[in-house]
Formats: sequence, C-alpha cells, structure tokens
Amino acid sequence: MIVVLKPNTPEGDITAVVEEIKRLNYEPRVLRGVELTVIAAIGDERTHSNLETLTVFPQVDRVMPVQSRYKLVKRQVHPSNSVIQVDGRIPLGGKKLQVMAGPCSVESEKQLLSTAHAVKKAGATILRGGAFKPRTSPYEFQGLGEQGLKLLAKAKRETGLAIITELLSEQHADLVAEYADVLQIGTRNAQNFQLLIAAAKTGKPVLLKRGLSMRIEEWLLAGEYVIANGNPNLIFCERGIRTFETYTRNTLDLAAIPIIKQESHCPIVIDPSQGAGRADLVVAMCKGAVAMGADALLIEVHPNPAEAWSDGAQQLSLDGFAKLMETLNPFIAAAGRE
Repeated sequence: MIVVLKPNTPEGDITAVVEEIKRLNYEPRVLRGVELTVIAAIGDERTHSNLETLTVFPQVDRVMPVQSRYKLVKRQVHPSNSVIQVDGRIPLGGKKLQVMAGPCSVESEKQLLSTAHAVKKAGATILRGGAFKPRTSPYEFQGLGEQGLKLLAKAKRETGLAIITELLSEQHADLVAEYADVLQIGTRNAQNFQLLIAAAKTGKPVLLKRGLSMRIEEWLLAGEYVIANGNPNLIFCERGIRTFETYTRNTLDLAAIPIIKQESHCPIVIDPSQGAGRADLVVAMCKGAVAMGADALLIEVHPNPAEAWSDGAQQLSLDGFAKLMETLNPFIAAAGRE
C-alpha cells in the first residue's frame, strides 16, 4: 500500500508512521520529494492488516491500495475471455453474439409461448421471462411464481431455447435453478451478498445486473462473491443507473462495456429495455452495445406491449423484435462477431 503524508511533515512525524507500519508487519520504504513524503508499505494486502487505519495520524493525507480488492474477476488472473456455456450448448462470451429475449413478466401460457416461438424464429437463443417479480409497489403484479417457472420449462421444451429468469430469495434458489439455465440477480439485489452466495452454490451461470447507484468497483466486488463461492460462471449485465435525467427511465452506461472488458475476463450483457425504459430507444441502444463489444443483449419482448402486466412501455412487439434483429446484422459483422 502507499501512504501519502501531508506536505512538509516533520521528520519525527514521518518516523512515527514508519514505526506503526512495521508494527503492522509491512516493510516501509520512505520516498522523499521536495514537499511530499510517500511511504511504500510492502506486504500482501490480502493477509496483512488494512493500513487505511493510518489515516488517524494527523500527518497522513491518504492511504492507497496497490492490489485491487477483487481478485478472481480480474483479467490479470484470467487473461483470456471467459466463455460461459449456457445449458451446456450456448457459448456466451465467445465470437457469437447471443440474444436473450422475452417478456418482462410471464403472464400466461399463450403470451409466453407465442413470444418464445417468435423470438426464436428471429434469432434469439435464450428466453427471458420473470416468474418472480420485484416491484416497487406491493400492489403491483408480483409474478406467477412456480407456475411461471413451469410455463418457462414448457416453452423450453417446445422451442429449445435456454431459460433466464430472476432469483429473488435464498429460499427459492434450488427451485429456480431446477427450471432456469441462467439465474438473474436484479438491480435491487445486486449487493444482497447472501443471495449471491446462494445463487453461486447452485452451480448455474449467474447474470449479475448492476445496481441502480452502484459504482463499477462495487459491481465487480459483488461479482467476486459468485466466483469466490466456487462458481466461475459469472456474467455481468449493465441495465442503466439512476441519474438526475428524467427523459429516460435510467441512464444506460455503455462505457461499462470497455471498462468491464479491461478489468474482467467475464462476459458482459447489455439490457437496453431497462436501460432506457422506452421501446423507441431500444434499437439505437442495441446498435451501440454491439459496436462497443457487448457479448449479449437482454431484450424485453411482448405480443402486445400495451396490455403487458408490467413495464409495457419498454417492451418491443414481436414484429419490432424481428426488425431489430435484421437491423443488427451489419453491426454484428462490423464488430467481428457472428
């Protein structure tokens, strides 16, 4: 770690900090500048005491870690891109861009099956659909629960599409994993660490959405919980963050794509439906996401968005989704993907 002292710190005060660093089992190296003095504290930050407590010394300006707090999601640990096998047959993170599509909520057998057949025909490989729904109001539709999971399973049998659905509770981890090929952890639960551990222990791929106000480091650290609990199948998903802007539901941070690619070996998915909250912006957001290197898209699609039980304004119609997939072809090719 690096300990930066305040300008013109007296020699006696420097010595006091050096002695404390030694007591904490680090080896101090003092670097003196014209005004500032910096102390490099050599030692493994993962096994030694945290030197951030040195800020209690009035002569210490700040303490900066050299090693990152996340270890297993880092690209340095795994220089090549991780490719997650969804349902043992769909590679996510490789050359092929995958598209996950389906309704925000599973509402009925007719609604789900018509959507599943349509999105498969247009080129999607994974069916999304919420069986358990986290809603801001307790009076809004909360999902069909296990009945919704059974409808997703029927859609998989009929179409061959893999299934992604949201996990809301530790108690439901085994139940949802029985039906789903990917467990989605939503924005409200992005730092629900016990839920992340429960999802990891199912062994199923975990798609971790970014929290509404989550910094990227916090997002990476949340992902660390999944891999640290024995599950290497981690997928990040940018779905927009809360800002002062009201023109869109959220602000979709496409800069997260190259940042995650630099920092981590894990695939990154973009959810433009939640990101914008407006169906008329989804196409543009998808183009940008593909061009910037996203590994997959997560798109909400409904047979009749005007009658959707949740978030109808951001869901594409079946025809709209088919047109989107055709529109994306040149962007996919330009990005060097299939």
